[in-house]
Amino acid sequence: MKEILVRSLSGLFYVILLLLCIHYEPALLILLGAFGIICIAEFKKLIQLKSFIPYLIFFLGYGFFAFWLYAFHSTSDIDKLVQIIIVISIFVQLFLIKDLFSDKGIPLFGSKRFILSTFYLSSGFVFLILIPYFYKDFNPNILLGAFLLIWTNDSFAYLVGKNFGKQKLFEKISPKKTVEGFLGGLFFACVASYFIATYSNTLNFTHWLILSIIISVFGTLGDLIESKFKRQAGVKDSGIIMPGHGGLMDRLDSIIFAAPFIYLFLRMLRYVS
Repeated sequence: MKEILVRSLSGLFYVILLLLCIHYEPALLILLGAFGIICIAEFKKLIQLKSFIPYLIFFLGYGFFAFWLYAFHSTSDIDKLVQIIIVISIFVQLFLIKDLFSDKGIPLFGSKRFILSTFYLSSGFVFLILIPYFYKDFNPNILLGAFLLIWTNDSFAYLVGKNFGKQKLFEKISPKKTVEGFLGGLFFACVASYFIATYSNTLNFTHWLILSIIISVFGTLGDLIESKFKRQAGVKDSGIIMPGHGGLMDRLDSIIFAAPFIYLFLRMLRYVS
């Protein structure tokens, strides 16, 4: 009972903190920057990287984009740079997905550790702050909708999997995840997309429905990939900063992995519409 209470209070604090900051531009940029630094620290331990360089890369990369977006509210002048980061980040993530289906561990030779910390983790936070500027002016409702879809997917995947789950999804990596749980999370995320489209005054229902599928699929893959990193490191959680939950990366792994695909979809909408 005490463990459930601690877990609930810890999760509630995280959600309230995010909700309080998400509509205030400087607070959101600072909060996600702080989250990124914590996640870098946790990830460095998982991949046994002792160098300070990932911190430096994050400060330079995230700091540059945060300053640019806050000052100009547009990426039109640096659009080619954004495109390059999208392409590299998605390629890195596709290789991580490939490694997920391999019985071997994720290769962690020297240079790959830096590639992962840059184009898997740091770039994920860059895309999280790019999403609210999809309309050029700061509008965090799409980012808030993405978080709501992640939370809906995770909650119902857990509830459906716990009560009805029989077929394992990736038993060797995450024994508790089931196919039924994944489908349950996906279904309720699709349902939630209707209400987000109705009340957020952002995208239409069709677009939010597609986003709910993107977020559920790639969010689940991100969760599984982090689980494989933890299994290789021989730890249960990425950290201890959130009592009852583990590390901050344990809470953000899904949205970090899904962020480049969310932003890519939004860019595609801009060119189609």
